[in-house]
Formats: sequence, structure tokens, C-alpha cells
Amino acid sequence: MNRVVLTLDVGGTKLAAAVVREDGVVDASREVPTPAAVAGEAETVFTAIAVLLDAVLADAGRPRIHGVGAGCGGPMTREAVSPLNIPAWRGFPLAARLEAEFGVPVAVDNDAKAMALGEGWLGAARGESCFVGLVVSTGVGGGIVLDGRLLHGRETNAGHIGHVVVNPGGEPCACGARGCLEAEASGSAVARKAARRVLNGEAGGGLLEAAWTQGRLQAETPPPRSSTPVSARFGLTARDVATAAEGGDPVAVAVLAEAGRYVGLAVADVANLLDLGVAVVGGGVAGAGELLFGPCRDAAATHARLDHSRDLTVVPAALGRRAGVIGAAALWYAAHPP
Repeated sequence: MNRVVLTLDVGGTKLAAAVVREDGVVDASREVPTPAAVAGEAETVFTAIAVLLDAVLADAGRPRIHGVGAGCGGPMTREAVSPLNIPAWRGFPLAARLEAEFGVPVAVDNDAKAMALGEGWLGAARGESCFVGLVVSTGVGGGIVLDGRLLHGRETNAGHIGHVVVNPGGEPCACGARGCLEAEASGSAVARKAARRVLNGEAGGGLLEAAWTQGRLQAETPPPRSSTPVSARFGLTARDVATAAEGGDPVAVAVLAEAGRYVGLAVADVANLLDLGVAVVGGGVAGAGELLFGPCRDAAATHARLDHSRDLTVVPAALGRRAGVIGAAALWYAAHPP
């Protein structure tokens, strides 16, 4: 039987939905912006989700669905989600609401864990039974598959590789610690470090400084519709840094290389601890390609030296923009085997 699930990927900037069959075929998919909502407006976000899910079901011809799978940012518990990038949701019972809406079994988990499962099902870790998946984006999230099973932990939060300390005493992290991978290598960290070097006079009038100047101007007088997101906080985005690095700017290259080394150190630690063979790295920062992956692989090779970890392979994620909705389907199918 080729079962069908309705899937949802809840992000701070976009909501994505799809209808995904058990053989991995995507019958229909859609994306919409996440509504701007503040505390007390939880229903604004859920209403948008309900409308989106109904629309994608219509696109697929309204098949009979066997369940709903959803990936969402954390933190979360087994009963509720409190994604940091959606202030309207604090302790929101997403699974219960989706079950009440559609009358089918629901599986909800962290979006980075969903990404890991999806890459193991149809992506870069296909056929692997022991691997870690990372999403290096605005923040850093992760999921770990061990002996073919996704690790959950006491409150479903296993896999938080973004808070492995890679630089003791380093950059302050939002979690309250210092030197976490998220504080050193996320998109926000890359933008912050690059802007700091521009302000320190290290950029020398190159591509990075030009991008920073343009970013500050746009932040002060934003156009009505800009195709390039600009960080009003730093004057740069990680994408700006990657573009400058691709053009040969040495400071931008150095910032991305440092981020890559920290990612490589983190995945080596996890591989040493858990006997993993593959690390799959996705997310916006991973779009920098070899500017990030080259230093990452070098660091992983330096620090994964045990007999069981020295063959650790670091590969880019393969599912692209559909990683979230395919991962959400993988969550449901893993929780409801045939």
C-alpha cells in the first residue's frame, strides 16, 4: 500500500506544505510567508497553516491522507512547540490541533531532525544507518540517526549540535553559554563577524565593505520590495559574505573558513562519540559550497582520528527547498511503519 501523508514545515519566514507518498513522490507542494504575529495571536499562525494545508490538498486532488507530519523550530516538548522565531507560539499544542483539524494520526518534531530523516530517506545519507544531519542557517540545528533510528532524548531535543561548544570562552550564545557552534558558525554569526571586521578596518575597501555599506543604506531606507534580504542589525547577511568570498574578498573567505572549521570540529566530536560515518550539512550557509565545506572537511579529518571515525565523510544536503516537507513525511512514516 502506497500511503499518503500531508506534510508541514513551519519556519519563521515561510510555511511550506506538501502531499507526499510513501514511495517519496511529491504530489503537490506550496509555500507562503509566515504571518507576522505577536504574543496572543497564536490563531493567526494556525489559521494560515490550515488554509495552506487545505490548498495543497486541493492541488493534489484531495486524496485520502493517512496522517500529517510536521517539522517545526524549537524548543519543544512532546506536547507543545515554542519556536523562538514565532513569538505568537509559546507552548502551542500543534500536534493536537492538527489531529483535531484532520482526524488522522500526527507526528511533530524538530525541523532539523526532520531534515536529517529526510536526507536519510531520499537524500545525501540514503542507505546510511548512522549519521548526523545539520542545518546551518540563521541558527544551527541537527538530528542524529543511530542504527537506523532517529534519536529523541528525554524531551525530544536530542541532536542539538548547535550548542556543542567548539570555542570555549568564545562568542556569547543566545542560550547563555559561550562558544557554541551556533554562536560561531550560524548565518547570524557569519554576518556579525564579517561586519565586525569591516568596522575594525580590516576589509580594505573590498567587496565585503561595499556590501556592508550598501546593506546599511538599505537598512536605513528599505525599498518597498527588495529581492535581497538585508540584515538591519549587521548590515550584512551570510549570503552577502558568501558572494564577496566568491569574488575573492580575503576577509569574507576567512570568515567562512572559520565557520567551516567550527562545523568540522563539531561533527568530528559527534562522530567520535557516536561512531557515525556521515555528516550531512544543509541550510543557507551551506550554500557557500567549498568555501565552507573545504575547511569543514579539513577540520573533521584533523579531529576525527579514532579508528571508527577517521573515515567520516562530510557531504552537502541534497533535498534543497523540499527538505522540510520531505523530512516531515519521513517523520510520520518512521513513527507509523507499515
